[in-house]
Amino acid sequence: MERNPAVAGSFYSGDPEELRAMIADCLNRAKPEIPKGKLRGIIVPHAGYVYSGPVAAYGYKLLQGAQPKSLERIVILGPSHYAAFPGMVESGYSSWGTPLGETETFSINVPAYPPAHEPEHSLEVQLPFLQQVLEGKAFSICPILTGEILPKEGATALEAQAKDSFFVVSSDLSHYLPYNTAVTRDRLSISLIEALDVDGFVKNGDACGKTGIAIIMALAKKKGWRIVKLHYANSGDTAGPKDGVVGYAALAVVEGK
Repeated sequence: MERNPAVAGSFYSGDPEELRAMIADCLNRAKPEIPKGKLRGIIVPHAGYVYSGPVAAYGYKLLQGAQPKSLERIVILGPSHYAAFPGMVESGYSSWGTPLGETETFSINVPAYPPAHEPEHSLEVQLPFLQQVLEGKAFSICPILTGEILPKEGATALEAQAKDSFFVVSSDLSHYLPYNTAVTRDRLSISLIEALDVDGFVKNGDACGKTGIAIIMALAKKKGWRIVKLHYANSGDTAGPKDGVVGYAALAVVEGK
């Protein structure tokens, strides 16, 4: 059973050629500094592409140079905006579709809850970027929404995937604060993420996908990985007013120094 896109035509273009062109433009403009070590995951935003696409591209640009083998299985972790539940849930769909095509899914040992996934944008908006940067390469995805779960529990549930899966964590940062306030708040969140200060981030970080970020932080701490900032901007920098902005960051999860 295929999951049809819920936000094509709103968060991103429903026209395949327009969508490809927009993603290509974002990728061409992104100039990330390539971190040393093996890339194990990225943290990227999930707003409409006109707002967050230029920032997300800093993460996805790194995938263009990654080894194909390391990207055959991709776990996408994001917050549930429309349903509340304990733990983490898969979609229950055998494939996900976007205007750029269909991508098969794989399952791990968490329950399926299709109703939570049907309207959700946080995972869906990552797929066109993946389909474009990995075009011609075989890969499958495991889309997972986070509910009420402790970071260490989430990290334990995902640890078995760390051997042969790549992680995409979907999250925006602060929401609807004045520009300078948002920059200050987001700078604190990013510093806590880079320090792998899970408790500090849970207490003081500001992100709608805080649970997913905290889980990948806990997993990184357990595995000896690093998380490094690639780029930061907010909607006031990209396509919106500065009196109430949403913060976006792209970060890399890296193994080795």
